[in-house]
Amino acid sequence: MSKKPIILGIESSCDETAASIVTENEQGIPIILSNIVSSQVEVHKEFGGVVPELAARAHIEKIDIIVKKAINESGLKIEQIDAVASTAGPGLIVCLSVGLSFGKSFASAMNIPFISVNHLEGHALSPKLNSKLDYPYLLLLISGGHSQYLSVNGIGNYKRLGTTIDDALGEAFDKTAKLLGVEFPGGPQIEILAERGNPNKYKLPMPIFNKGGCNLSFAGLKTAVLKVSKNIKNEQDKFDIAASFQKTILNIMYKKTKNAFTEYEKNTNPNKKFFVVAGGVAANKKIRSMLIDLCNENNYENIFPPINLCGDNGAMIALVGLEKFKMKRFDDLDFPAKPRWQLDEGAAFLKGAGVKL
Repeated sequence: MSKKPIILGIESSCDETAASIVTENEQGIPIILSNIVSSQVEVHKEFGGVVPELAARAHIEKIDIIVKKAINESGLKIEQIDAVASTAGPGLIVCLSVGLSFGKSFASAMNIPFISVNHLEGHALSPKLNSKLDYPYLLLLISGGHSQYLSVNGIGNYKRLGTTIDDALGEAFDKTAKLLGVEFPGGPQIEILAERGNPNKYKLPMPIFNKGGCNLSFAGLKTAVLKVSKNIKNEQDKFDIAASFQKTILNIMYKKTKNAFTEYEKNTNPNKKFFVVAGGVAANKKIRSMLIDLCNENNYENIFPPINLCGDNGAMIALVGLEKFKMKRFDDLDFPAKPRWQLDEGAAFLKGAGVKL
């Protein structure tokens, strides 16, 4: 029986300090031996959002503890680890640098390979942690910092079909929650508030709804929520705004995902149609339900990572490290942090730069 690679994955791109040990079985299916995530919610709550310097300091204080805990919970000895994979981007550079430096130091001290990982690639491959998923597939990545449709054709082979031209979807949820007076992180609470509201109370705009293919825009929607939130008189108004906001998001994502299906099929012509949804916003049950219905309507097999793997975690980073280890794709210890590292490196960085619609 050949020894299967054992990979330590480290994630510190924003406000979670995370580490995980991942290997695979004889059939090549990934196995998570441990997955530790330390949240910084309490650190940033009073500021209503992530403060980069405080996040980096918290990473420095926690990363050694989190990595040790991941190794201990895996039941392995440190000498059994074959490689270290660390997130190198995209993200907050002061935060990335903490995990990246720790990973390099660990690899150097243990004389094992170091692997840099694109955080987005971690999300893109995360469904492989709980399913036997084959390439190619269409990916919708929706999180606090990213919203894009990608054709995933293999390790390192991605084609972007659409992206947000301003705010990410998770950012729109968080900012709406803040306008409604919900404590950070408020995005996940919108779904709870919406259950008690009237989704037809407010007619909110759907930017670039009928143009731009499967590109997305949420800034105008956020501005409209700002305007109506100034007239909040009671709790029911908050519930109604949340419900109207979520209904608008569902309408936008239904239309844009349908456009993405068309674009994907035109570019890829797949034998079997898989649609994967990853990132923190993939935990929203209403969005999940709508996308599942849309997949059924269009003969796509839908795949979601487990809820605990939707947000930032070390297991998805270790998984990419595992795949790259098998391909002997290692990196030098001077590999830099890349705060704006696109998954499809041939594409322009669109946020704030404008997109021809």
